[in-house]
Amino acid sequence: MSKISADFSENIQLLSFDIDNTLIDFHTYQSNFKTIWESHKPDDVFLAYNTGRLIDDVLNLIDSGVLPKPDFIISGVGTHIYNYQEQKVIKEFNDVLDDGWDLKVVEEIISNINQPISEQPTRFQHAYKRSYFFHDASVSDIEAIEQDFFEANMHINVVYSQDKYLDILPKFANKANALQWLLNKLNYKTQEVVVAGDSGNDSAMFDLKDVNGIVVSNAHEELYKYTKHKKVYHSEKEKGDGVIEGLIYFGVLPKDAEISNIIDHSEDFFIQKEMETIALEDEDEKIALIKEGYKKAIEALRKNITPLGFSACSIEDNVAHGTDENYYSVWARDGAITVIGALPLIHKDEDIHKCARQTLVTLFEHISRNGQIPSNVRIKNNIPDYSGVGGICSIDSGIWVIIAFYEYVNVTKDIAFLREYISDIKKTMQWLGAHDSNNDALLEIPEAGDWTDLFGRSYNILYDEILWYRSNVCFGRMLEMLGEHEEAGEYIRWSQVIKKEIVQNFWPSTQQQLFQSVSFAEKQFTLGDTSYLIAQTTPFDFSWRCDILGNVLAFLHGTIDAEKAHQTFKFMLGVGVNDPFPVANVYPVVSPGDPDWRPYYTVNLLNLPNHYHNGGIWPFVGGFWVKFVNKLGLKDVAISELYKLALINKEGINHEWEFTEWAHGTTGKPMGKAYQAWSAAQYISACHDLKIIK
Repeated sequence: MSKISADFSENIQLLSFDIDNTLIDFHTYQSNFKTIWESHKPDDVFLAYNTGRLIDDVLNLIDSGVLPKPDFIISGVGTHIYNYQEQKVIKEFNDVLDDGWDLKVVEEIISNINQPISEQPTRFQHAYKRSYFFHDASVSDIEAIEQDFFEANMHINVVYSQDKYLDILPKFANKANALQWLLNKLNYKTQEVVVAGDSGNDSAMFDLKDVNGIVVSNAHEELYKYTKHKKVYHSEKEKGDGVIEGLIYFGVLPKDAEISNIIDHSEDFFIQKEMETIALEDEDEKIALIKEGYKKAIEALRKNITPLGFSACSIEDNVAHGTDENYYSVWARDGAITVIGALPLIHKDEDIHKCARQTLVTLFEHISRNGQIPSNVRIKNNIPDYSGVGGICSIDSGIWVIIAFYEYVNVTKDIAFLREYISDIKKTMQWLGAHDSNNDALLEIPEAGDWTDLFGRSYNILYDEILWYRSNVCFGRMLEMLGEHEEAGEYIRWSQVIKKEIVQNFWPSTQQQLFQSVSFAEKQFTLGDTSYLIAQTTPFDFSWRCDILGNVLAFLHGTIDAEKAHQTFKFMLGVGVNDPFPVANVYPVVSPGDPDWRPYYTVNLLNLPNHYHNGGIWPFVGGFWVKFVNKLGLKDVAISELYKLALINKEGINHEWEFTEWAHGTTGKPMGKAYQAWSAAQYISACHDLKIIK
């Protein structure tokens, strides 16, 4: 089988997965695993369930269609092995468990312990397993129970998990020993195995030497702490989706097994109206223009190749005056977004590949002592600039570079390049992390301190927090590539905290969930429910505006699920953010007299309503928008949006196909500099995402 994301010396031969809250939701039984496994199952891999459930319980889940048919079932926390193909328990394994096991003595010892321990229902018990409830037991409590059995000359296994489940098992009974016994019988090596789990009773599986592991993002802290030093993949998704993500990483499943949990919304009114309009369009005409635009985009991108990396815009095609000279620079943000967009060409165009790599090199060559990536580096003299308008630093520049570095290495597999710069990347992550001054997992951004550098938003800004989440994931993945699994796990784990904080603080709801802490927005401003992630929150207020790019990136980077993304898409479609072209950067615009209006919005007439960062149309954002729509499963709509993006890129101030910086939000008239690298690169990326270009 293929190895698409990791380098393994052995083929994976067997999978050993916990069930509850690893493959399926414990309460609802919901999971995508069965559908994906049955669609993409490799012929040469055994599937084993390794669970605390008893055999009959697991068979019922299979018969009812919750789980796919396995090859083996290891049940009762490693006390039975069931051959599913032969429909029988493997008797010889139980002979191993009899040594030193006395069920009556187990019950007697537990009954004499002066602790609030109660027996679990009969269906969880069998001859080689006694299961109890023991809530919030301390480490010393569990050690005392083990000592009681030791003094009774009984060598047993005590397994405590999820702060409430206590299992007493024969000394050789646990998930790992049962799995090792099965591997010996099948003549497989541990390095040919992938295990997955979510709680403490799964920890033994990860103890097998050289075994490959998946820890799902919803895993209990006990399992995370136990596996932090081990070779494991920490998934970004929960439960079955996280297992699928891990199997793609280990090369067991193909990349197209990736899922977005898409729910069919084709009956929605706005979607229907959009599809009716699309049905009247000439498909051949659209595809022809899109393909023409693809060729022109490559030409435009090549105009930005310089010895230091990608320039923001074509130097030979733009005349600069005054501060406009800073366009003749390798910009961290623009360059990183360009590198990401140009990745489909990395193995096809050597000049573009070299320029992408050099862009990253140039930026890291000018990293500051404390880890700040420069805002830009002037091409004519190789001098860095660490701030923008008003001397305000650009926080998102460094975040984008971290993300771009990971995406580049993930495609090129240039681990030597990663090793060369990993210390600088760590310094940048530390510099960025210092902007979380109150340790709430979110960054505090100064006004005009990101890509909207002439727009008045500050503190916790959606766009920056989404990138911060993604950069933690990317940094964690780079550490995994280098074998630094403990530190990688710390960052992946922290990214999940960031994600939860984003959803809680930026998606206000009047529906308070039991036992869930109340976010600042809900506590101070219970105004209603939203259909999108709001633009910003501060200690004093928050903005209900819809940051289009922030919401688009939230779904593309996995911060929100497909259902929330659909709500967002429906809202944005309804208010016309993609009309006349995709896509305005904010809705609604800020007008004079609005509390959010700033006097400096009139500087150079840049941020008047429907201009620039105040509701202007940005083609590079349009590229992300097309990918957002496509990820929602609406490919026909995405193609139509890509056609509209081709039209706006074809518009020019002096010539056709100028891929300008931005356009007026209502007229669509092109504005800014021509032949923008990120406009061209994200158009290229969108074409490949829709598989229009092979």
